[in-house]
Formats: sequence, structure tokens, C-alpha cells
Amino acid sequence: MGLMDFIRKELIDIIEFTDDSRDTLSWRFPDEDKEIKRGAQLIVRESQVAQFVYLGAFGDTFGPGKHTLTTDNIPVLTTLASWKYGFESPFKADVYFVTTRLFTGNKWGTSNPIMLRDNDLGVVRARAFGIYDFKVVDPKIFLKEVAGTDAHFHLDEFADTMRSRIVSVFSEALAQSRVPVLDVARRYSELGESLLPLINPVMKVKYGLEISSFIVENVSVPPEVEEAIDKRSSMSAIGNLNDYVKFQMAQHIGQSPSSGAGGMASELAIGLAMAKQISDQFQQPSGGAGGTAGGGSTTATPGNPPSGADAAAASGAGFDLLSPAQAAQLMGVSEADVLQSISSGDLKAKKIGATFRISRAALDEFLK
Repeated sequence: MGLMDFIRKELIDIIEFTDDSRDTLSWRFPDEDKEIKRGAQLIVRESQVAQFVYLGAFGDTFGPGKHTLTTDNIPVLTTLASWKYGFESPFKADVYFVTTRLFTGNKWGTSNPIMLRDNDLGVVRARAFGIYDFKVVDPKIFLKEVAGTDAHFHLDEFADTMRSRIVSVFSEALAQSRVPVLDVARRYSELGESLLPLINPVMKVKYGLEISSFIVENVSVPPEVEEAIDKRSSMSAIGNLNDYVKFQMAQHIGQSPSSGAGGMASELAIGLAMAKQISDQFQQPSGGAGGTAGGGSTTATPGNPPSGADAAAASGAGFDLLSPAQAAQLMGVSEADVLQSISSGDLKAKKIGATFRISRAALDEFLK
């Protein structure tokens, strides 16, 4: 082997990255302690960027294409190496190839619950997970903050390194967006899109990355919070509590008192409702503003139903049609009793829509 052949083997004349793997983010060209000669060819393919590092400092960056390494093509490296008159001798430098294509379908998730301040629930702990797509937009920051000096940085290493960082950025962005936790479930797609303008500036400055798609698949709260939400939903479904108590009264009339805790609770509610109705009746003056002729009051009790005249006086006059509830109040009975009399035909009433209406004449006839 001649001297020139030996020198040629010790110099690098072509620098390129031909690996077609789909999980490589960065790759350092193996120089094997060789030097790069003047005029060497640098080949950068599409979706690649070549970054020179000289003595620990970032040098020139090359995009896709074929580049001849001369003083004119590497001005930053020329300055770093103090080549005042250009370089003629070989030099050593690390060359990193960074993949700039889009990496899709990467999973993210919170390993521990994150604390959120919510307008509806107060301070709540929530877990979240989803997927995101990203690409490298600043190779220098990416190499410095993420890949480091790793000779071959893979996607799985990136996932391990960035999972907690992405979750941290997501938590801050979610706090800034002030989206209520109860609204997150129906706004997953909107939430991801709205978080991108908050996430990307941080990701680019800190890690040299750009998130092109950020999808929130689920946000969950602790079981005890879910139970409280379910109870709240149940109360909303009940609606008007007074109507609900009346419905329970009608359902439990005639049932055995030994129906368990639920029956006892219903019977207690029935008793309280009836006591309130009786109390209200005793407190109401009869005969409008003037009371009775003798200055006293005529009050209906469940055991002594008032006459038709007394019922008309107690109603305050002016209403020709009464609801079952009003008729029950006048007669001192439950509304269920009135509905039962209507169903049996003893008390005549007209059904308007879903509600019965009782005329005064029909009530007077019933009370005779």
C-alpha cells in the first residue's frame, strides 16, 4: 500500500446518512477518528438536516442537497476554527444528521394526576392521555436539549425523555385555557386545537420541536369526584323537589310500611309534606281579606272537610277552575285523594292537556 493510499483511507471524502429506518431522530456520522478533507462531499437527503459541531460548539447547518465543503460553504466553522485564509488541511468535526419529517401517532399521558383549578369543582385532580404528531424545526436546540451527544437517537428514547415534559407543557396550557373539566369530554377535538397555540411556542423555544397535531383522548377525575358528579346529575334529573315528593306520595300510598330504608324515607317525606300543607292551611285567613262574619277564621282539616260555601270562601274567590292541588288544599286532603276521586268518577273534572281542572260547581256538588 502506497503512502497516498494510506492518506486517502485516513480522510473522509463523502459524508451521508443512508439509513431508511422510520424511528431515527438523529444520527452522528461515524468518523472513526478520521479527518474531513477539503472539498469533501456532503450529501443531505430530503427530510434531513446536517449539523456540524466543532469542539463542542455548533457550526454550520446544511439542508437537503449535495454540498462541497470549502471555506465559502462553512463560514461558521471557518470562524470557529480561526481559518483566516481558508482551510487547506483536513479537520475534525462531528456531523449530526437530524430527521425533519413528521413523526405521527406518538402517545402521551399523565403518570400522576395533575392539579387543576376548576370553576365548577374547585381544585380537582385529573388524569389525561392522547396522541400527538411532531417534527424537529430547530436542530441545534433539539440536539442540545433532547438528543444530546447520543450517536443514534431513536423514537422510543425520545418518548421516554419527552413524556413528562410534554405533560408539563400540557398542564400549563390547560390551566391557561380555563376549560371546565365537565366540558372537556364534549370538547376533546376543540381542546387539542385550542392548546396548540399555547404549546408550540414553548416546545419550539425549549426543545426545537413543533407539535402539528395534539389530540386529547380522555380526561378523567378521581372516582369520588365522579360519584359526586353523578349525584349532582341525579338531583338535576329530579327537578322540582315538591313535585317529586308528591309523586313519591302517590307511589307509596297503600304500600306496606315495611319496604326498607327507601320506604321509610319516602314515608317521612310524605309526612313532612302533609304537615306543611296542614300548617299552611291553618295560617291562611278565610273569606279573602275580611275573614268570617264573626271575626274568626274557618279552617279545613283532614277530618272535617269544609262545605262548598266554605271552600269557595277559603279559595279567595275569583277562580272558577281549580287544580287538583288547590282542591286538595281546600278540602284538607291529599292531592292523590282528589285524583283518585276523579278517576272513580265521584268528582267531575276536565282534563286539559296532562292536567285536570275542577269547576267550582263540580266541587260544590261533590261536597254536598
